[in-house]
Amino acid sequence: MTTSPRVAAVDDASLPTVPAHVAIIMDGNGRWAQQRGLPRLAGHRAGTENIRRIIQSCVDYGVQVLTLYAFSTENWRRPDTEVRGLMTILAEVIDRETRDLHKNGVRLRHIGELAALPISLSERVERAVHLTRENSRLTLNVAFNYGGRSEIVRALQRIIESGVATSDVTEELIGEHLDTAGLPDPDLIIRTAGEMRLSNFLLWQAAYAEYWSTPIFWPEFGRDDLYQALCDYAARQRRFGSL
Repeated sequence: MTTSPRVAAVDDASLPTVPAHVAIIMDGNGRWAQQRGLPRLAGHRAGTENIRRIIQSCVDYGVQVLTLYAFSTENWRRPDTEVRGLMTILAEVIDRETRDLHKNGVRLRHIGELAALPISLSERVERAVHLTRENSRLTLNVAFNYGGRSEIVRALQRIIESGVATSDVTEELIGEHLDTAGLPDPDLIIRTAGEMRLSNFLLWQAAYAEYWSTPIFWPEFGRDDLYQALCDYAARQRRFGSL
C-alpha cells in the first residue's frame, strides 16, 4: 500500500494504463468537520458533495466501474443521531442526483443489504437502480449497509440453498453469488484520511487489488488526487502471484 501526500496538479493526458474498476473507502468526513468546529454530519454532507466531481473525473479518465464505501455494517454502532443523519443524507442525494446520473449514462448498483434500511430509503435505492439499469458509461456501486464478511456469508447461503454439491463449489461460483456479480474485481482501492486497513470492504474481490492511501480527508479529495493515484497504479507491475 502506498501513502502519498498531496502534490501539485498534473497533466491529465499522460495515463498509460487506467484501472477498469476503482474502489474508494471514503474516510475522514467526521475529522474534516471537527477540524473546522463543525458537527460530524456537516462533514458527511461535504463528503457527498465531493462524490459528483469524482464520478465525473472517473468518467473523464476512462474508469468503467467505481465502487464507493458509504456505510458499513459496523457503522450502525455510531450514535443514533449520526446514523439517522446519514440515512437522511443518502435519501437527499438519491433524490437530487439520480436524474442527472441517468442523463449522463451512469448505472447505479447497490451492494450490501437493503432490508435493514428504512423502507422509504430502500425504495428510493431500488427505483434509482431500476431507472439506470441499462446505462453503460460508468457503473457506480454504492456500498451502503455493506460488509465484506456478511457478503461472503450471504453468497454461501444462496449457494447452499440452491442445492449445489460441495464438490461443485468453486471460486467462480462464489463470485457469481456476490453482490458484485458480473463486474470485474477492483484493480485499485483508494483510502482517504491516512488509514491503512480494508475495514471489511470487498474482502473477496480485493485479493489482487492494488492499494493506495492518502492522508487527505474525503471532502478534500479532488481530481488531482485521483489522478495521482491512477499514475501510481499505472507505474506498478501486477503479477497476480506469478513472477
